[in-house]
Amino acid sequence: MTGSDLDLALSMGYFRMQQQVFTCHYLSFNDQLYTAHWLRIVLENVVIGKRQRDLANRNRAFTITAKPLVISTELDELYAVYRQSISFDAPVSVRDCLFGAETGNRFNTRVIEVRDEGRLIAAGIFDLGQNSLAGIMNFYHPDYRRHSLGKYLMWLKIRYGIQLRLTHYYPGYVVNHYPKFDYKVEAAETATEFFDASRDEWVPFCWETLRRVAAEMFPVPAPN
Repeated sequence: MTGSDLDLALSMGYFRMQQQVFTCHYLSFNDQLYTAHWLRIVLENVVIGKRQRDLANRNRAFTITAKPLVISTELDELYAVYRQSISFDAPVSVRDCLFGAETGNRFNTRVIEVRDEGRLIAAGIFDLGQNSLAGIMNFYHPDYRRHSLGKYLMWLKIRYGIQLRLTHYYPGYVVNHYPKFDYKVEAAETATEFFDASRDEWVPFCWETLRRVAAEMFPVPAPN
């Protein structure tokens, strides 16, 4: 997949799953149906505020490196520790998430590493297009939970995209009335858009607008 092909797929509300691209607009959790809404951040509109500065200051002692992805033993071990610490379903390994049963990679995949005195403590995996990047995985060592490294990795991807003069960062989706994914909006809410699939267009993010669109997609009472 070329960089321009990835840009096009992302702009149409598609996202990577292993070595394919897919889209969805409905998800089920605990036998309850919800609407899913794809997000993108317009990088030229990102404003560095107090939240971002505080996050950067909290993690200023760490070393940051962005490079092509190599699935090393070190990376596998970090993900295994992370996976044991979480309470939700996750792929069994980095390789399974990115490749499934396949061996080759159709995407230009890179990783941002966060290290504490040489120790790998967090990794953010993303695909690079011609004018955009798509966040695929973020994981970190649970010993560093207080550093908000998941949110920090999102911010590092935003910063990386700005440095490369890209136009958009696609972090995945939020789910209406299911707050587990709301952190994706917090990274740069005023620069965030969501995809209105019924109108095939990106619109500025706000919860009121999103819930109006969700009601049109699935006109039932909101979950309790």
